[in-house]
Amino acid sequence: MSYRQVTLSRRQLLKTGAGLSASTLFFSPLSANTVDTQAHIVIMGGGASGMAMANRLASRLRGGKITLIEPRETHHYQPGWTMVASGVWNNPDKTMRPNAQFVPQGITWVREYAAGVDAENRLVELANGEVLSYDYLIVATGIQLNYHLIEGMSPDLVGQHGIGSVYASIEAASRTRQAIKTWVDSGGGKGIFTAAPTPVKCAGAPLKMTFTTLSHLEDSGRREAFDVDYMTPGTGLFSQPWVDDFVRERFTQQNVNIRHQFRLSAVDPQAKQAEFTFVGPESEFTSHHELRAAEYQREGLSTVVSDYDFLHVVPPMSAHDFIKQSDLIAQEGPYRGEWIDVDIHTLQHKRYPEVFGIGDVIGAPINKTAASVKAQAPIVEENLIAVMQGQEPPARHRGYTSCPLITGIGKAMLVEFGYEDDFAFMPSFPFIDPKDESWAVWVMKDRMLQPAYYAVLEGQA
Repeated sequence: MSYRQVTLSRRQLLKTGAGLSASTLFFSPLSANTVDTQAHIVIMGGGASGMAMANRLASRLRGGKITLIEPRETHHYQPGWTMVASGVWNNPDKTMRPNAQFVPQGITWVREYAAGVDAENRLVELANGEVLSYDYLIVATGIQLNYHLIEGMSPDLVGQHGIGSVYASIEAASRTRQAIKTWVDSGGGKGIFTAAPTPVKCAGAPLKMTFTTLSHLEDSGRREAFDVDYMTPGTGLFSQPWVDDFVRERFTQQNVNIRHQFRLSAVDPQAKQAEFTFVGPESEFTSHHELRAAEYQREGLSTVVSDYDFLHVVPPMSAHDFIKQSDLIAQEGPYRGEWIDVDIHTLQHKRYPEVFGIGDVIGAPINKTAASVKAQAPIVEENLIAVMQGQEPPARHRGYTSCPLITGIGKAMLVEFGYEDDFAFMPSFPFIDPKDESWAVWVMKDRMLQPAYYAVLEGQA
């Protein structure tokens, strides 16, 4: 298989940029008609999904009450954390804005953590002991990072003992950047990049961190002095099949050793050792760069301990504990006990029709990206309003998600796909081939997506 790298001329790039303004990127039409209501709508969570819903409903509904539960004063542009951790963005403050900038007028902003949900009685409990009743509930609580499920690991360790993790916080992303630089500047050694045994937000981030670090290693002029392992608990590297094949071949070309079916189970920071546990049946992959876990199993080993000089940790993730302990959690199927139980097309809860889910918290085969929120927000808006009017939910989410997959510093692929046809591509722009690496997509990721993201929060896109 060969891959073509696309380089756009300045004129083509300017034309592309003109078509990718904040108001048109991933554009979908907005509903213009307002709806009268006396209902109380509670939105749990003020991240990308919750803030988008607050702004959409504030513009759409006349009367009633909207309550947004969000304790944080600062909104974080998390898609920018990989740019900070990889050393592309030098100013972490670029990823932060005041939440007050996005909260619409006319709604009630409760600056408190949610602590529980009683779906039978339509109640939300707050961390301060107060209880809010609702007529309709939008669950946009995001994701919980379960570092504690890795023995010896804590987000406080990021930046120490050669440990990095782009997910923990913007501060951790900055410390990860320094840990990578320290490793590269050392002139050699072993780096281990991990993937989680659960769905994660921005599933491409572990690959992005690997590819950008490889760029730094190659630029050092001493690439042969560094060993790079990619440890994954599954048999694949990416959910979209074509991209999975691409990453596999590119890793082989860049001398990355792929270790399938091992999850990171423990870290000994002082010794700079990582323990990996075998998690699945024999892998189908047999490339000399891909070590099958079954080879260890035949030797009677269930765990492997490896020394490292740099370790990128991707923690297991789930819905927050208070959601997992509520009536809203899935009770059967692949999302049982971990994610809320919604219809993946209507985003309505399967057992509580007055409840909708959006964003990272929902149980779905893909969809934990900001681009997914962009696609889901109009679906939740239309379906919630239909239910408020005594109608069946008319809108259907096709599972659209997008990953500007960075394949090296200065190049990326715009990977857009959905539920249908084995996660087939769903390209938005005829002039961007999802199978091509290009500088144009890199520029999109670096400079254009953040304004588009904020337009989503404001309900304008």
